[in-house]
Amino acid sequence: MTEQFVAPGLEEFEAALPIVHRVTQRTPLETSRFLAEILDVPTVYLKCENLQRTGAYKLRGAYNRLSQLTEEERARGVVAASAGNHAQGVAFAARELGIKATIFTPLGVALPKLQATRNYGADVVLEGQIFDETNVAAQTFVRETGATFIPPFDHPAVIAGQGTVALEMLEVAPDIETIVVPIGGGGLISGVAAAAKLRAEREGRSMRIIGVQAENASPFVKSIVAGHPVTVKTKPTIADGIAVARPGDLTFEMVRDYVDEIVTVSDDDLARAIVVLLERAKLVVEPAGAAGVAAMLAGKINASGPTATILSGGNIDPLLLQRVIGHGLAASARYMKLRILLPDIPGQLVRTASIVAEANANVVEVIHTRHATELPISEVELELHIETRGHEHGEAVAQALRDAGYTVRVGERY
Repeated sequence: MTEQFVAPGLEEFEAALPIVHRVTQRTPLETSRFLAEILDVPTVYLKCENLQRTGAYKLRGAYNRLSQLTEEERARGVVAASAGNHAQGVAFAARELGIKATIFTPLGVALPKLQATRNYGADVVLEGQIFDETNVAAQTFVRETGATFIPPFDHPAVIAGQGTVALEMLEVAPDIETIVVPIGGGGLISGVAAAAKLRAEREGRSMRIIGVQAENASPFVKSIVAGHPVTVKTKPTIADGIAVARPGDLTFEMVRDYVDEIVTVSDDDLARAIVVLLERAKLVVEPAGAAGVAAMLAGKINASGPTATILSGGNIDPLLLQRVIGHGLAASARYMKLRILLPDIPGQLVRTASIVAEANANVVEVIHTRHATELPISEVELELHIETRGHEHGEAVAQALRDAGYTVRVGERY
């Protein structure tokens, strides 16, 4: 970093609150009895930043940072590099403040995010196959034009803006004892953890903060162990909003100082959480925004007392949502694939379908083949895709088929 930043204190978070409220909404703090029963706590709160303007919390930090620019800096414009929510937050904030914004995004950016950023009035430059190339192009633009670069997380004003989420939560539910927060580069959790813990300290009580990263992009886990920011090689994950290879320098220090624990979740966990939020809470949440709920469902959260998590964003491509729902149903054993060996004689297909129906499961797809080379010549394979009510029901259906004398495999070849 070229500048040495100082972590914001409680006064900076409290000062940021009325500033960000010029453009942001006080998003709802819903409760989930379903998740409370899973965690065995009195209450689980859901802070619905997926319902925020621009569809994510990022607007808070972007507006707080842009509001601090001098008239000269505003005249030169601002620049950001982002493939998603930060781009939209900067574009919206710049429009509200009358500042010209240029946003660099990778060539493969999702069309809905690209269109939304342009609709907020920003000039969008498609540059680079990967984000590192996009960021280099943005930094080159800064040097050539004198525009101010707006970082996605590693700046005190950005962190102070994100921390206003915690202040809103505690105003509505001062009984919260644990907050579970998604982590990408660390801007949200740095702000939330510091604001919540400093507020709790002033009130003479404690607060527990748990961070959640995607297991395929979890640099904070290794960085905390190493004692300094570490760059990791990320793997593909549906949680693109938190797929960051390296913590920020300031956010690392704040996470180290204020966060009690960091856990990771798989893409299956995230998909399952999205389905639960759709079904139980009637909320559309992007994979990164569902990380806290994913950790709860996966048994990764050891909480006591009223617990909250932040649904940090809802900007999910409908095509991805369609795939994620199917994957989430499969991960929850709501959608199962059964492979059944049948004797190659008439009537077997009807018999197996009857057994499945009697077990109150629904067949949605059937594949019947006798040509697979691994099959005995006198047998055929029946592949059934069925809808069930969950793991126990799915196992009951498979067992009913086995009890009828069939060889059954769940989701695998013989």
